[in-house]
Amino acid sequence: MPRLIAFNKPYGVLSQFTDHGAQSARATLSNYIAVPGVYPAGRLDRDSEGLLLLCDDGALQARIADPRFKMAKVYLVQVEGIPTPAALDALRSGVRLKDGLTRPARAELIEAPELWPRDPPVRFRKTVPDSWMRLTIREGRNRQVRRMTAALGHPTLRLVRWSIGAWTLAGLGLGEWREVDQSA
Repeated sequence: MPRLIAFNKPYGVLSQFTDHGAQSARATLSNYIAVPGVYPAGRLDRDSEGLLLLCDDGALQARIADPRFKMAKVYLVQVEGIPTPAALDALRSGVRLKDGLTRPARAELIEAPELWPRDPPVRFRKTVPDSWMRLTIREGRNRQVRRMTAALGHPTLRLVRWSIGAWTLAGLGLGEWREVDQSA
């Protein structure tokens, strides 16, 4: 039976087990997970946090990561400023990026979620408000959420992937992992 692991990736950790060619040692998955034969199903940028799935089965890995399968990914996104209804509508319609129009996203403003403290903390500016959104996308372009919010004039300050399909971070502390049912 294939293994599937849900990991709550901290900020600053690479979504790989080794750091090839880096001048200074950076944290990798091997600092947290000592399970042989599992590999990330997709990726999560070093400056992003949250759910990363790892598995030992290529077909399952493809089902999770390949955009053809359109698996929903939910992000909690702290942005600079307060998006207007028009900005939210733009996310819901698709945002034009340099590599083309994104698929429509589900987007809503939310109250600040109860999350672990980030290290280092997000910069705070007295003169610029920030807000939180829940953004659901079904594709996975490079740094897509950050590029979408920036295109609308609301740079991303903090990005936490909360779920992929039916798999979530619920009950999983920062830097913790657990095996999960692959049929979710």
